[in-house]
Amino acid sequence: MRLPCPAYSLRMIFRWLTALISLGFAAVASAETLAYNDIAKPPHNYWQRTPQDRFTRLKGALESGRITLNHTSEKGFVQSLLKALDVPASSQMLVFSTTSLQLRFISPRNPRALYFNEDTHVGWVPGGKIEIVSLDPELGGIYYIMDIPRDGRPPQADRSGKCMNCHQSTDTENVPGILIKSVVPADGGGTLDAMRQGQSGHSVPFDKRFGGWHVTGSIGIAEMWGNVIGSTNAGTLSKQVIKPGDYFNFKTYLAPTSDILPQLLHEHQAGFVNRVVNASYHARSFLFEDKGRLSTEHAGELDKIASELTRYILFADEVPLPAGGVEGDAIYKSDFLRTCRTTKNGQSLRDFDLRTRMFRVRCSYMIYSNVFQGLPKDLKQRVYRRIGEACNAEKPDAEYDYLPSDEKAQILAILRETLTAAER
Repeated sequence: MRLPCPAYSLRMIFRWLTALISLGFAAVASAETLAYNDIAKPPHNYWQRTPQDRFTRLKGALESGRITLNHTSEKGFVQSLLKALDVPASSQMLVFSTTSLQLRFISPRNPRALYFNEDTHVGWVPGGKIEIVSLDPELGGIYYIMDIPRDGRPPQADRSGKCMNCHQSTDTENVPGILIKSVVPADGGGTLDAMRQGQSGHSVPFDKRFGGWHVTGSIGIAEMWGNVIGSTNAGTLSKQVIKPGDYFNFKTYLAPTSDILPQLLHEHQAGFVNRVVNASYHARSFLFEDKGRLSTEHAGELDKIASELTRYILFADEVPLPAGGVEGDAIYKSDFLRTCRTTKNGQSLRDFDLRTRMFRVRCSYMIYSNVFQGLPKDLKQRVYRRIGEACNAEKPDAEYDYLPSDEKAQILAILRETLTAAER
């Protein structure tokens, strides 16, 4: 989860200007894109609808005091909020780049903590505010900011429009999504360079990830920007490694980790959410324009979108894990597996591999998520059909040759047993 960013280097400003010029030409060329991006108007009505996300549903109970949180300390408050949202504290990731509205509180000595599950992301800066991104099945990200009450009164969460400056951008597929930035933080604050603009998901190379993030655990990535601050001398950028815990006390936070495994899954989920919410907005626009009956042109567009989503769901472009794989924090593994859906013989889409890839069976567990299940039926059925074609052993699809026949069979068997009738 990210909020609006501070000033960047001249190099980055040049990149931004170039991107804006390109976007300007693209906008002129595509009236459809302009209409689609206007999320405040029908059929999307982003600001007019009552969101159906997890935090919005909980908000009234928190603010009225029907659900009470721990007010003995900041740490206790955050811990109790995560429990109310069913977000595991073991998912903790620590970010020390000043890439947030709360940049004056953030540094290598006071990193921002992020926690997440499949539909809720919580950010906390010690001494600052709580940030929440909660995913609505149709609208995508709903953004809230709240103070931690110091007097024991119930919290009051404000829905934030400022978050949209970054959370609805090319980095999030132009929809209200999940933003992950990778930057080179300067020793005294600010940012020297940024990587991976406009990219999210498991296809992002490791040498473009983790900049401005603490990373702990068994990592094995040769060229990594995690745990690094930068400096420039005569135009040359150099790295200084900072060990997690050297500049701050892990006891301030809820867990003694900023583990590699949550960061890998967070990246996968961000890419999934941004692609699926983008697809949902497109499908809704097509159906609205065609008065509920898709034109031949729009039906063809949905077919293309479904094919692209299927590639992501089946990990077609996943970056291989580093040699030796990763281990992952044991507590987080247990928390992650706690909500798995299993078949009669114990198979699950959440079963880890972690040697060469993230999962043993390459079909995303996010297919059960609210954002995927909130897709318009015309699109969701196309995705299911394309998954069936990709995993059809009798008519092999060359695009999915990377999946062995037995893995394809496992994917179909798991989906048949674990998707409910309402989800199909």
